[in-house]
Amino acid sequence: NRRADEQTISYVESHDQALVGGKTLFFEMAGPAVYDAMHKGSGSLAVERAVALHKLARLATLGTAGHGYLNFMGNEFGHPEWIDFPREGNGFSLKYARRQWSLRDNPALQFHWLADFDEALIRLFARHPRILHRPVRLMTLDGGAKILVFNRDGLFFALNFHWTQSYPDWEIVVPPGDYDLALNTDAPAFGGQGRIADGQTYIALPKIRGDEQVHAIRVYLPARTAVVLVRRRPAT
Repeated sequence: NRRADEQTISYVESHDQALVGGKTLFFEMAGPAVYDAMHKGSGSLAVERAVALHKLARLATLGTAGHGYLNFMGNEFGHPEWIDFPREGNGFSLKYARRQWSLRDNPALQFHWLADFDEALIRLFARHPRILHRPVRLMTLDGGAKILVFNRDGLFFALNFHWTQSYPDWEIVVPPGDYDLALNTDAPAFGGQGRIADGQTYIALPKIRGDEQVHAIRVYLPARTAVVLVRRRPAT
């Protein structure tokens, strides 16, 4: 929703949202659990929800970004507190003038899962350097099912935002070919439940839709998960 000559930067959150008492998106979703339930095995439903939705939000934002993507450092791993630089109003305190990288680096905490996902997401887009110059083609936006599907530069994004409903065989119409699973938010390496097997290849099969023949793949989309598929290039 902008003029064609305007370049834009897309972001889930900017520094304004974490300054002077403001909460980051992850902090808003996890609430007080961010302080005492971020250890692995905590069983916190609030943290599980926040981890899952934080990945979906960043994937959808970067996947549909205009001309660039912004992530205020620290927020990629769900930084738990706001930022407040020394000033007269806080007695020139340094207490909140920090990013707690030790949380991200602690293997016993869930913060590193979010950071590892962010790294995988950026690496995926780095392998498609022209992607932000390509148009986004919306394929499905289903408010009832809470499903968003779109493609861009040969990548197909399928996101399920529903909190309870999983879809074992969501159909996506695609060009003929084989499609590799390039990114999976439900991978255990990113704090997911491992319901989607990594390393899968989806084969587009022909079907009749109306008066025409199309090709389609069927994708398992558990609740609050997303996958990114890439069309395999023919061997040369």
